[in-house]
Amino acid sequence: MSQLNNYANPAPLGLMGFGMTTVLLNIHNAGFFPISAMILAMGLCYGGAAQVIAGILEFKKGNTFGLTAFTSYGFFWISLVVLLLLPELGLETGPTQATSNAFMACYLIMWGIFTGFMFIGTLRGNRVLQFIFASLTVLFFLLALGDITHSALIKKIAGYEGIICGLSAIYLAMAEVINEQFGRTVLPIGEK
Repeated sequence: MSQLNNYANPAPLGLMGFGMTTVLLNIHNAGFFPISAMILAMGLCYGGAAQVIAGILEFKKGNTFGLTAFTSYGFFWISLVVLLLLPELGLETGPTQATSNAFMACYLIMWGIFTGFMFIGTLRGNRVLQFIFASLTVLFFLLALGDITHSALIKKIAGYEGIICGLSAIYLAMAEVINEQFGRTVLPIGEK
C-alpha cells in the first residue's frame, strides 16, 4: 500500500495564527485597549497551539525552516501568556515572581536575536516572508527598548510596527491560500 505524499501546505495556518495574534496584541501595545482575556486566549489557542501544529506538519513535509519557525513562535506565544498569567494567579511569591521590565527586555532580546537569524533563512524565500521576519526582528528590539527605558512612546511605536508585521503575515497566509485555490498568482508575494 503506497503512502500519499501530497500534503496540504500548513504555512497559512501558522501565518494566520501568528498574524492575527500579533495584530491583536499590538493594538494593545499601540494603546487602543488594555490587555484582556481575548488576547491571552488567542495567544494560547491560535498564536500558540495552531502554530505548533503547523510546525509539526512542516516537519512531516521535511521543511526545517517551517518547523523551527512555527513551533518556536507557537511556544513563544504560550510562554508569553504564562509569563502574564502566573502573577495574576498569585504565583508571583517565592521562587516565581512577576517578571521585571529588565528581565522582560532580556526575554524579548533573545527572541529578537533568534528572529534575526531566522530572517537570514528567508533570503532565499519570497519578499513578503522577508518583510515579516525583518519587521518582527525590529518589533522584538523595540519592545525590549520600551521595557528598558520605560518609554510609553517606544511601546506605542512598537505597537504600530507590530500591527504592520502581523498584517503582512495575514496577507502572506491569504496569498498562499488564494493563489493555490486559483492555480495562479492572484495576490503577489514577490517570488524569487
